[in-house]
Amino acid sequence: MSMEALNIWWSNLTLLLKIYWIIAIPFSVFFLLQLIASFIGGGDSPDSDVNADVETDHGIAFQFLTLKNMIGFFAIFSWAGIAAIDSGFSEGTSLVISLISGLLMMTLMAGAFYMMSKMNVNGNLKIERAIGQVGEVYLTIQSKRKGIGKVQINVMGSLRTMDAMTDDGHDLPTGKVVTVSQVLNDNILLVTAHKH
Repeated sequence: MSMEALNIWWSNLTLLLKIYWIIAIPFSVFFLLQLIASFIGGGDSPDSDVNADVETDHGIAFQFLTLKNMIGFFAIFSWAGIAAIDSGFSEGTSLVISLISGLLMMTLMAGAFYMMSKMNVNGNLKIERAIGQVGEVYLTIQSKRKGIGKVQINVMGSLRTMDAMTDDGHDLPTGKVVTVSQVLNDNILLVTAHKH
């Protein structure tokens, strides 16, 4: 398509269609890059944004508002809107269709990542391989097993955030470097302040 034809096409679009196209192109690229990264193993890192978590009895969070899910939302939102308008729906109806499609996509992606993380924790993770590993406190761990905190530690080639307790006589604050000495109840790491 020539530049002139592209300009004519663009100038003939309604404002809403222009907005859909402005959203569709970059978010579709991000979505494809995200899929490629997931397939080659780059999608395992935790999202760095705010999560709306629903805790389950297994301790794995159902994460709805993540960067990955928002990219999926906007990609599907925009394409559903374009398809709805092209099918003859009004702009108001197309917005409703877009919102529902985007929210369904977010829910599906959150569910898929939740199931993958659950399978990963239940099936593949050999937690005893964490023994002897050095990690960093993510949430403060109270002294003398008074409470459960969290540590970030590399286990079986991926960084994980796991529940942890300590027998140390002082609390282990966020950022403290620790060593895993034992596994309690098959799912809680016993850690101690790392001796340099």
